[in-house]
Amino acid sequence: MKANIEKSALLRAMNHANSVVERRNTIPILANVLIEAQDAKVSFRATDLDIELIDRVDAVVEAAGATTVSAQILHEIVRKLPDGSMVSLAADELSGRLEVSAGRSKFSLATLPREDFPMMAMAEYDCNFAIEAKELRRLIDKSKFAMSNEETRYYLNGVYIHIAERDGQQQLRAVATDGHRLARVDTPCPEEAQSMAGVIIPRKTVGELRKLLEDDQQIAVSISETKLRFATPDVVLTSKVIDGTFPDYTRVVPLSNNRRLEVDAKDLSIAVDRVSTVSSERSRAVKFSLSEDRLILSVQSPDSGSAQEEMAVAYLDEALDIGFNAKYLHEISSQIDRENAVIMLNTSGDPAVITEGGDESTLYVVMPMRV
Repeated sequence: MKANIEKSALLRAMNHANSVVERRNTIPILANVLIEAQDAKVSFRATDLDIELIDRVDAVVEAAGATTVSAQILHEIVRKLPDGSMVSLAADELSGRLEVSAGRSKFSLATLPREDFPMMAMAEYDCNFAIEAKELRRLIDKSKFAMSNEETRYYLNGVYIHIAERDGQQQLRAVATDGHRLARVDTPCPEEAQSMAGVIIPRKTVGELRKLLEDDQQIAVSISETKLRFATPDVVLTSKVIDGTFPDYTRVVPLSNNRRLEVDAKDLSIAVDRVSTVSSERSRAVKFSLSEDRLILSVQSPDSGSAQEEMAVAYLDEALDIGFNAKYLHEISSQIDRENAVIMLNTSGDPAVITEGGDESTLYVVMPMRV
């Protein structure tokens, strides 16, 4: 195998491959990337047995072939080469080495046989559809922060993608929750997606998928009960889904909240971040004291002191004191693209519902805290 690839294209492929491989594993081949050169393309395949990513880049292929090499080492080499350089990859089966050269720099890397590299089994997909990258990016960006980290509730360690109905229209919906806050994001359902089964995209896959959505292009999505695949013209990401049942999240979305607070989302995010400076890391509780058209944010910490900030808001209901986790509020308000956030409240013991200017295509629920 021998191929010449421009550094920026090679670095992009190695960035993807290096983030998929696991640093700590007992199977040496899983630390490697499979490099296959054919025609005018070189493909880079990486897997951790749960995710498989293939990135194809344009190249001048002098000799077709394949080999595997450490993803981390090759990534570091390519990253440190001069910008704009042409990188030569030449594999010698007899010596078991991959020669990497660019300009005056030359490296000889140990390889492992391509036959040992595990391939993810092909799957029959029940549903295939296309979606704009910007729509999928919106679903992921506005929901992923609410994923859980708890290993015991593994079925919450991802984003639940499914078909739902809102206002009589079918929606492609992403939901994530950790039990303390919930994010629910809708986008119009692609026609071919109407029959898809709901699946939970694992946390790591969510992170890798997000990297594919930077450019505005169409993403081909294929889904089965056990696997899902996202494909662009150059990159294919295949992943197992979380084998579990996502809880009925609709039960935690309050329907009786009738106290309406409207506030500038950016100002709220900044104010919450500012007053929480003195909060303890353990609780991070911020108190909302609401009266007519006025909101006072306050934090009391026995160790650090106190903080208070007053904001002008639109609020015409009865006075209310309620506490929230400052981190959760800051993360939610930072996601809001519209100027105003609408927060629907009930009592100090009930969850709050937050929408973007009243647009329910994006909805957040946050549990209250005792303050």
